[in-house]
Amino acid sequence: MSSLRRRKPINESSDSKHKAEEEDEDHDDVDADGDDDVNGKNKKTPSKIKKKRGEKPPKQPKWSCMDTCCWFIGCICITWWLLLFLYNAMPASFPQYVTEAITGPLPDPPGVKLKKEGLEAKHPVVFVPGIVTGGLELWQGRECAEGLFRKRLWGGTFGEVYKRPLCWVEHMSLDNETGLDPCGIRVRPVSGLVAADYFAPGYFVWAVLIANLARIGYEDKTMYMAAYDWRLSFQNTEVRDQTLSRIKSNIELLVATNGGRKVVVIPHSMGVLYFLHFMKWVEAPAPMGGGGGPDWCSKHIKAVVNIGGPFLGVPKAIAGLFSAEAKDIAVARALAPGFLDNDIFQFQTLQHVMRMSRTWDSTMSMIPRGGNTIWGGLDWSPEEGNSCAKKREKKNETQIADQAGSENAVCKAKSANYGRIISFGKDVAEAPSSDIERIDFRGAIKGHSAANTTCRDVWTEYHDMGFAGIKAVAEYKTYTADSLVDLLHFVAPKMMARGTAHFSYGVADNLDDPKYKHYKYWSNPLETRLPNAPDMEIYSLYGVGLPTERAYVYKLSPHAECSIPFKIDTSADDEDTCLRDGVYSVDGDETVPVLSAGFMCAKGWRGKTRFNPSGIRTYIREYNHLPPANLLEGRGTLSGAHVDIMGNFALIEDVIRIAAGASGEELGGDQVYSKIFNWSENINLQLDEEIPVHSSS
Repeated sequence: MSSLRRRKPINESSDSKHKAEEEDEDHDDVDADGDDDVNGKNKKTPSKIKKKRGEKPPKQPKWSCMDTCCWFIGCICITWWLLLFLYNAMPASFPQYVTEAITGPLPDPPGVKLKKEGLEAKHPVVFVPGIVTGGLELWQGRECAEGLFRKRLWGGTFGEVYKRPLCWVEHMSLDNETGLDPCGIRVRPVSGLVAADYFAPGYFVWAVLIANLARIGYEDKTMYMAAYDWRLSFQNTEVRDQTLSRIKSNIELLVATNGGRKVVVIPHSMGVLYFLHFMKWVEAPAPMGGGGGPDWCSKHIKAVVNIGGPFLGVPKAIAGLFSAEAKDIAVARALAPGFLDNDIFQFQTLQHVMRMSRTWDSTMSMIPRGGNTIWGGLDWSPEEGNSCAKKREKKNETQIADQAGSENAVCKAKSANYGRIISFGKDVAEAPSSDIERIDFRGAIKGHSAANTTCRDVWTEYHDMGFAGIKAVAEYKTYTADSLVDLLHFVAPKMMARGTAHFSYGVADNLDDPKYKHYKYWSNPLETRLPNAPDMEIYSLYGVGLPTERAYVYKLSPHAECSIPFKIDTSADDEDTCLRDGVYSVDGDETVPVLSAGFMCAKGWRGKTRFNPSGIRTYIREYNHLPPANLLEGRGTLSGAHVDIMGNFALIEDVIRIAAGASGEELGGDQVYSKIFNWSENINLQLDEEIPVHSSS
């Protein structure tokens, strides 16, 4: 009997499924290895058989820095376009509605307020823009500027700066020998009110003032923007573009077409100096002048309302010409060391800025004038004892005099030596003058410091000085206003050769000397006379209450062979002497110190002086700076800053009242918050025939 074996049941479905999975895995392995025999059958070698169980998952690609940058830029672009869309879709009244909900009802704009009072347009107005605020457009250029005909190279969006920076620098530069157009390039000022109403989209200059004048009846035929190429020296604007002749003709036309009413001229910033030059040019005989005769200004000008005028120059101009920086640039360099000194797409930023700006002769018009007589020496300055504490209350001259004694007592122990405009080292800036050992730089021997090829195409005049010349500049230790002009002649002889042919920086001993008939003296109020126009008025309107650059602490740059060899020492600080980030500050509008903006109207022209023989009445109107109460308030309504003050409601109201016929006395005379009258009295300047006139406030 045969024995029967009991078999286990076979799960055919599970076995076949498991077998199929094994075959699939083997097939995948073979396909991955690429090993097939000629008959199409799989051939496996032990080294190429992979274990599937427990195998680690494939590594994910790493997130690169480029991916992060692209993602970040994409988010910014999307956010920007979203905000732009919401802004354009928002009702025009929405920002005002939100602001009023937060701060309460807003005051009427000056034009609306004065319209309700019954004021109407009377005297035609002429605007004279300052440096950098006027638009410039391309009329002829090199191959790299293809497609930019009549497009703005300056003002507007500045898009070409980012697209082709070196091409832009080339077209914005002037000829280093003549100070005029380079061969094959023509850049010209934009004409009309749009030339300087906005510097960039949303950043107003003259727009707010123009809009408020329009509310009392002004229009295009009663307003004229005296646009000019602000890069050129003042006389060269006539040589190349006949700009001074155009201003003369347009003023004559405005007077003739408005019933013989004289114009009110409103210059801003460097435009103040430009119009001083114009008033001498228009009365001077041809061919150097306009041939208008000695009474032209008296016949055509009712008032000159100067806003933020650097009558006596600004120390900030020295820092710009000496090291292509000021406080803002110096702080940026400290926050991001090396960024502005490195190549960015082969664009050495500060070196190119220096090479370009040193071809602009207009920058030399703002070098401090009057020497040590005005700005002080090694051991004194008009602002000696200045306190950094801000004062908000309005003061008249008597109150200032009473308070000066107590403030001087506080600051006498440690006071800044503002007369030392440039000092190499904080210890030099603070040391007694008897302890400073100086070696005269004027006779130092210069020499090349490096081969031109090592510095690419950025070749400034510093390379011609050599290390010996650079060292000599530093060893002179400290510079006052008298020695600054010699310093610039030493470090930038080509630039100053052009500059001193068009500008002068001294004080006239005898204004009857025939040499003062030359145009180089016409924009210096200390070397020329005001017109014979006793019925004309001159105003100086400017902001106060903001720290303004007055003197600098410098140090040598560690890489002087290819970079700018001097830089502001941002590590130098001292709150007691108003020293911060290597810059000594005084009261002003962030750009122009009170001394420069106010001295001529406070003392130099006050009454009948040798600079004002006809006794033109002068007035000072200061505006104490207050920042915006909130972000929705916008720029300028209470600002005293150099450009933002153009939107200051109080200033605009004063300007409109003058244009509508008011005199300085009807405005209330002087409005003073600073110590300008005290500081002016500290300046020992000969003013022959001076008749003291006290402040009306």
